[in-house]
Amino acid sequence: MNIHEYQGKEILRKYGVAVPNGKVAFSPDEAVKVAKEIGGNVTVVKAQIHAGGRGKAGGVKIAKNLDEVRSYAKELLGKILVTHQTGPEGKEVKRLYIEEGSDIQKEYYLSYVLDRATSRVTLMGSEEGGMDIEEVAEQTPEKIFKEVIDPVVGLTPFQARRMAFNMNIPTKLINKAANLMLGLYKAFIDKDASIVEINPLVVTGDDQVMALDAKFNFDSNALYRQKDILELRDFDEEDAKEIEASKYDLSYISLDGNIGCMVNGAGLAMATMDTISYYGGSPANFLDVGGGATAEKVTEAFKIILSDEKVKGIFVNIFGGIMKCDIIAEGVIQAAKEVGLSVPLVVRLEGTNVERGKQLLNESGLNIIAADSMADGAQKIVGLVG
Repeated sequence: MNIHEYQGKEILRKYGVAVPNGKVAFSPDEAVKVAKEIGGNVTVVKAQIHAGGRGKAGGVKIAKNLDEVRSYAKELLGKILVTHQTGPEGKEVKRLYIEEGSDIQKEYYLSYVLDRATSRVTLMGSEEGGMDIEEVAEQTPEKIFKEVIDPVVGLTPFQARRMAFNMNIPTKLINKAANLMLGLYKAFIDKDASIVEINPLVVTGDDQVMALDAKFNFDSNALYRQKDILELRDFDEEDAKEIEASKYDLSYISLDGNIGCMVNGAGLAMATMDTISYYGGSPANFLDVGGGATAEKVTEAFKIILSDEKVKGIFVNIFGGIMKCDIIAEGVIQAAKEVGLSVPLVVRLEGTNVERGKQLLNESGLNIIAADSMADGAQKIVGLVG
C-alpha cells in the first residue's frame, strides 16, 4: 500500500525527521489559503499522485507569489500526469501539497528497502540525489552506498554516521544527518514499511538536513496492526477492480491484455500467464483465488474479471488440492448466470473432486470449452480470442 507525500511527511514529523512546513489542498482557493498561512517568498506547489518522477513530468511548480500559487493549482488539479512510473495512461491529480520553499544547497538520496538477497533491511544513500537517481543507479552504481542492518541490533549510530560520511554530507552536519537516518529507520520498522525513500534529502543554507520528499510503501500483510496507516489509503489512486478484489481477500492485479485468468495459487497463476504469453496471447490480470475459496469468493472473482471491458475471453485453470474443483465449478456457473457470459470460456480442472466439477460444468448449459492441460487451455483461449 502506498500513501501520498504529505501523509508520509506527517509520519516523519512524529519521528523527529525534519521536513518543510506544508499542508494538503484540494482546490485553488485552498492552495492560496495554505500559502498565506505558511508565508515566505517562495511556495512549492506539488501534485500528489502515487508515482515518482513528478518533477520531470511538470508536477512540481515554484511559485513566487499568491497569484502564481493559484495559477499553478488550477493548472495541476485535474491534470493527467504521465511519469515513468505511471505508464502511458498517467494519473489524474486530485490533491496538491503546498509547501514552503527551501534554500537548497545540495541534494542527496536516502532510502530503506527490504533486500531479498540478504533478508534484511538495507539503508541506501548517495550524494547524487534528485530527479536523475535512476540514471545514477544504472550508469554509476559505485556512487550508491549501502548499510545492511542487523534485525536484532537495528541501525547503529556508527552505521548512520558512516553513511553520512560516504554521502559527503558536510562534516558539521554529520550528526544531524545520522539522527535523521535513525528516526527514519524507527518509522520504517514501527509502521511495517517495505520502502521508505527520501529523494531528495537536502542540506539547506541555514544548515538543516531535511527530507524534501517522502515516499512510503507498506507491507499489506501487516496492515491489520497498522489501523492509522490503513486510514491513509487513497482509493482514487487504485484500480477499482483491485479494490473490489481486496474486499474478498482475492489476490488481483490488473494488466493490459485481453484474456482474463482465474487460477488457484500464485505460482500456477504466474505459469498460466507465461503460457498464455508463450502462445501469443496477452493476460488481462493476475488472479489467485487461494486455497480456501468458497463458491461466493469464486463468483466475485469471476464478476471482477468480467467487469474489465478489455477482456475478450477467460481461462480458468484450477489444480484442486485444498481448493476443490466442484467449488470452483459452482462459483463459475453462479457468476456466469448472474453477470451473463458473453465471451469464450476455457476451463481446465484437475485434482480434488475433478469429475464432480466437470459434471457440474457440463450440466450447466453454459458454452464452456474443456481443456486437458494448461498448455491446451492456453492455446484454445488464445485461438478463440484471436
